[in-house]
Amino acid sequence: MPPSKKTKPAEHLMSQVLSMAGLVEIQADAVVSRTVIAKPAGTVTLFAFDKGQGLSTHSAPYDALVWILAGAAKITLDEKTLRAKTGDMVLMPANHPHALHATQPFKMALVMIKEK
Repeated sequence: MPPSKKTKPAEHLMSQVLSMAGLVEIQADAVVSRTVIAKPAGTVTLFAFDKGQGLSTHSAPYDALVWILAGAAKITLDEKTLRAKTGDMVLMPANHPHALHATQPFKMALVMIKEK
């Protein structure tokens, strides 16, 4: 059921069992994202990366949790290379440079926690 214009974008997802990996699809040569929760306290965003795609080095002012839902990725955090696969998670502290690269098609959930 698509959201109505009167509801928040992800409100139609509430109060049911969902496959996180099924809420976002890998597209050829692309990075796809879908925000499922956006609150003042933080966000939950799902991503799908085709092989070879990624996010260049950046930092965020919030602590973050990356949870690999399917596939595998190389994550660089503070110039340290981490390899993560389905079921793994990486905790990233606020204001630390990081990047992601799909070593194969992969999907992830990104949870960002904002300080007051």
